[in-house]
Amino acid sequence: MENANLLIAFIAITAAAVVIQAGILIAMYLATRQTGARVEALASEVRTKILPTVEIAQSMLTDLRPKLESLVGNLADSSATVRAQVERLDATFNDVVDRTRLQVIRADELLGRTLDRVEQTTEMVHKTVVSPIRQASGLVQGLSAGLEFFFSRARRQRNGTPVAQDEMFI
Repeated sequence: MENANLLIAFIAITAAAVVIQAGILIAMYLATRQTGARVEALASEVRTKILPTVEIAQSMLTDLRPKLESLVGNLADSSATVRAQVERLDATFNDVVDRTRLQVIRADELLGRTLDRVEQTTEMVHKTVVSPIRQASGLVQGLSAGLEFFFSRARRQRNGTPVAQDEMFI
């Protein structure tokens, strides 16, 4: 009998466990049903409020798409045009800088040659004009001093006054 009591206790425990499981399953079913109802309400609210907005956004995007494509195309064309103009401007500026550099080099060479020629001309004028004039001036001054000395001595001798140089050597 003891086995029968154990068997009854085991069956009672199993029955209680099955009833508890059934209660848990019923509670889960009710909770899932409530959650399903809430989700269904939320889904209908989304359909009524958000889906029209999404449809409007889609229609706006559909309407705006050609305009956006045109805008992007225009921007690409403008960018290409600006790039080409900047490249032309850069090439022109580089050409101007190169030409300016070349002209500065030419002007420097011209100025250097001019200064060399001025220096050569100055030396030539000095050798051909100034030196002979100095020599002629020295010769004229020498002649002038000699003639002055000669004429002043002749006057003194006529007047009878001794010459200053003769007195110094006595």
